[in-house]
Amino acid sequence: MTQKTFISEPPQITLAGVIQEPYNLGIAAARTCYSSKGIITREDVSKDEKSRTLRDKIAESTLKAGHLTTRQHAHFVFAMDRVSRHFIWSFLHSHPYYNSEQVSQRYVRVAPGHFTVPNLSEKHSQKFLEIVNLQMDRYNQMIELLMPEIRKRFYGLFPQRKKTSEKYEISLKKRAYEVARYVLPVATHAYLYHTVSALTLMRYHRLCEMFDTSFEQKYVVQKMIEEVVKVDPDFQKELKDPMPLEETLEYKMISLQGSINRAPTKFIQEFDASLDGLSSKLVDYKINAEKILAASVRNVLGLTENELSDTDAINKVMNPAENSYFADTFNVNTLSKLARTLYHPHYTFRKKISHTADSQDQRHRMTPGSRPILFTHYSGEPDYILPMLIKENDAVQNVYEETMRDVFQGINNLLSDGVETEKALYLLPNAFPIRFEESGDLLNLHHKWRTRACYTAQEEIFFATIEEVQQVKAIHPQIAQHILAPCYLRMKAGETPYCPEGDRYCGVPVWKKTIEEYQRVL
Repeated sequence: MTQKTFISEPPQITLAGVIQEPYNLGIAAARTCYSSKGIITREDVSKDEKSRTLRDKIAESTLKAGHLTTRQHAHFVFAMDRVSRHFIWSFLHSHPYYNSEQVSQRYVRVAPGHFTVPNLSEKHSQKFLEIVNLQMDRYNQMIELLMPEIRKRFYGLFPQRKKTSEKYEISLKKRAYEVARYVLPVATHAYLYHTVSALTLMRYHRLCEMFDTSFEQKYVVQKMIEEVVKVDPDFQKELKDPMPLEETLEYKMISLQGSINRAPTKFIQEFDASLDGLSSKLVDYKINAEKILAASVRNVLGLTENELSDTDAINKVMNPAENSYFADTFNVNTLSKLARTLYHPHYTFRKKISHTADSQDQRHRMTPGSRPILFTHYSGEPDYILPMLIKENDAVQNVYEETMRDVFQGINNLLSDGVETEKALYLLPNAFPIRFEESGDLLNLHHKWRTRACYTAQEEIFFATIEEVQQVKAIHPQIAQHILAPCYLRMKAGETPYCPEGDRYCGVPVWKKTIEEYQRVL
């Protein structure tokens, strides 16, 4: 399997933790729902032949009927190494039902040789590696080019720290890594812990052949299944055959529209024009959001409008001086009866951010997006996001744009020479734009906004957050009045220190600023 799938070292998948007997546990939970004798245990459903026969019958019937919540009790913790960031973005993190802890490209320098190389002919693999090596060389070059400007801006914020500059060099290099990574390919390796329920793993298996990273998906999912079956052979009874790519909704639609080999130039122009110069544009919302929010607050408390006005009701849940949960790092708002009123306002944004930024943005799983089938957005023309420190430095920008031209030309050459699109696009730079819509309720958007309005947040998501909050403030000023950085929320709630970041403090008293005054130099 390895030789048919990868030229590079294949992904390494290990089961690092498991709830024992996941198959028996699921059926024990199902039987407990109808038990007059209390909890049914795993031992009860497997103690003898009669029990096992009943177990398998219940498993089959509930599986066919789609009664699958019982399969969410068992969880598997996988340690994954040598998986591509493209696969993680396209598959592992494209849904809400998982947990991951992944090595950061923002804080860890990428070493040579850590890239997924698909199975290609000798000629094509050589060309593939030439482009990867070019991207790696430019990555290292850009780190060096960026450092003088990063030092200048940092010591402009913290002039007193220049006396002990050696203490801060590693931190400053991390900022250079963050920016330079935009030239790296989405084929770059990552390692992570990834935890899913039995049900999610069953879903992985069912749709492992879908776009965009099917060859890697099939390999990794099969390895995950093999690891689980080692500890519970019965688990494979629950699996339904993978849906062939040709039967997926996405394939059928693309075939129907004839867009498999169609350049999306007009789509890109139309989409970008619709943003009106923003990276995130508000395109839909509930027009009565403030009234509904206020009414729901009164309903929780059993109060009339005369007893609690709209303004006071909104203030109770949105002002951190009243709702101190906003300053609690455990994010307990989801458990609060009053804070759950924030579920009712709802907003949709049209966005354009880089692949690497969206890989972080999508970790906010409760503000889901409809992300693209990536090859339908590939026009063949250089298409990329310019980070702030590159845009404001001519020498770095020249190297960056030359790299983009070289990479896109290299991809085009491979495509022209017959390489499969899925494989060639593993060379796309992290800077490639993801164009999509993203929606969320106020409760979960608030959590995202208050963390990403911090000056230490990933810069694209920071700037998109500022745009989003300003647009919400224009239509719902009472709701947005107190949506600001964590330091402001902590200040209003009476928590000290205002900045929770410790040594990572940005150097700016952001808690004194309005959202319109938010700016970043680093």
